[in-house]
Amino acid sequence: MLYKEIHIGKFIKERVDESEITVERICKFLGRDESAVEDMYNTRSIDTDLLLRWSKLLEYDFFRLYSSHLILYAPPAAVNKNQQKSDKIPYFRKNIYTQEIKEFIMKRILSGEMTQSEVIKEYSIPKSTLHRWLQKSDNTNG
Repeated sequence: MLYKEIHIGKFIKERVDESEITVERICKFLGRDESAVEDMYNTRSIDTDLLLRWSKLLEYDFFRLYSSHLILYAPPAAVNKNQQKSDKIPYFRKNIYTQEIKEFIMKRILSGEMTQSEVIKEYSIPKSTLHRWLQKSDNTNG
């Protein structure tokens, strides 16, 4: 399932292949040798600083894969939402729904795999947000 299991090395390798960037350029940019780069393609997780460098080199936001996973698969927020917000780290009020997430969810609804109520419950997507997506889908399809 989309974003359920993230093997970051495979995603990086796919993007490298699409971008047609040479191994020499990758090694120079990352400050690693060729075998270290090959090892990264086979790893399921990667250091965030290194992932940031890959994101810059390949002009692709690999962190968004993890954000999408959180949106789709993280457990709902605790009932006590009055917890103290930290002044030291950023706080995000809204989820970012990428086009891929919207398409994934819309596909599940339009195929009959899930109902709107099931999507709202399973993925904690606000009803108004889902209805807005459905309206846009109707406008573009008909």
